[in-house]
Amino acid sequence: MEAKIGISSGNLAAVAHSLSKILADEYVLYTKTRKAHWNIEGPDFYNKHKFFEEQYNQLEKVVDNIGERIRKLGHYAPGSLKQFLELTHLTEDDRFKNDAQGYIKMLLADHESILIHLRGNIDNYAGALKDAGTSDYITNLMETHETMAWMLRAHLL
Repeated sequence: MEAKIGISSGNLAAVAHSLSKILADEYVLYTKTRKAHWNIEGPDFYNKHKFFEEQYNQLEKVVDNIGERIRKLGHYAPGSLKQFLELTHLTEDDRFKNDAQGYIKMLLADHESILIHLRGNIDNYAGALKDAGTSDYITNLMETHETMAWMLRAHLL
């Protein structure tokens, strides 16, 4: 059933497609963070294992909220790995060493990439697409990533 919420169907489709790309990015980042949690090695294993768990738990909530936001707009959220890999602008993890510094640098780069993408779209949602709700949602999501990136950055020398 079509969502009649004061936004044209064309704009809703554009917002849903954009959010689907963000959802894919978030899911790939979530997966990479899970991998870091499972595979971390080194003298700081326990602390980093717990730290990555906190991060992937945050990302799990983000993934769920974006999927639900897409549904609120009357569209279906992508949900397969194939779809996510087709939509994401991130790359899959190709690490060979399971050390904390390497994982942190890789995850930080992904958070920063997502931040740049989110920041570049905030005004488009509110302006051209007439969706202040999604603009506000993306602003909050951006703040979540800023905090997560800060936490990662604080572990680097």
